[in-house]
Amino acid sequence: MSSFSADPSHPRYQSLLSRHRLEQAAKQGMLADSALIAHGRGEAYDYLIGEKTSPNALEATKNALAHLIAGKKSVISLNGNTTALAGYELMKIAEYLQCPIEVNIFYRTEQRISALFGYLDAIKQEHGINVNILGKNPDTKIPGLKGPRAKCCTEGIYSSDVILVPLEDGDRCEALVAMGKTVIVVDLNPLSRSAKMASITIVDEISRVSKRMLKLIQANDLPSMQIEFNNDKNLQASVNIIAGNYRNV
Repeated sequence: MSSFSADPSHPRYQSLLSRHRLEQAAKQGMLADSALIAHGRGEAYDYLIGEKTSPNALEATKNALAHLIAGKKSVISLNGNTTALAGYELMKIAEYLQCPIEVNIFYRTEQRISALFGYLDAIKQEHGINVNILGKNPDTKIPGLKGPRAKCCTEGIYSSDVILVPLEDGDRCEALVAMGKTVIVVDLNPLSRSAKMASITIVDEISRVSKRMLKLIQANDLPSMQIEFNNDKNLQASVNIIAGNYRNV
């Protein structure tokens, strides 16, 4: 990505940096036309949760990582926004897990696929990351979905038992759950269909989540699965935080 001139001391530096990364990704043809709208919607919810990782989001992150480590065939799915905001970190996580990355996008065009693979391949080469990137030639479909967004790879999403799908749409999340998968979603809106349908929902911003997961791995601070993890209670805790922030205005 191109240079970024904002002062790191700016109180919203990370938010400005994320916007810049998405602007550059859009110029490179990596994003759908609606990508910046989707990001703005998420950013509004980040305001509401205080632009920081809540205790329940941290627990969800640790539990999600534990499931990814324990999975027999874990996979990480990337769309345009996720690639631009957290591509490096998620590729490093996939390398540790020895699992594939699958590029899987809602609005699929050859231009976008080429741009996304070019971006990820450049990161892979620059940092010497050993990870298999799938999605260029999907060979099967997710049952219950129609159109291009149903396409996926047999060796990736289709055969996975645990899948991390940041910024996923609701009906795809529901279809993956129906396949019997443990579906981990990163979604700043605790009331979204994706958040409610997922096995584990991390109500946090994707850059923070990916950096924290990678930090846990690099520090060898690997969590164990919480048998009692309750996603409904997790979502309610995030709703309570939003309500509390309203009351404290």
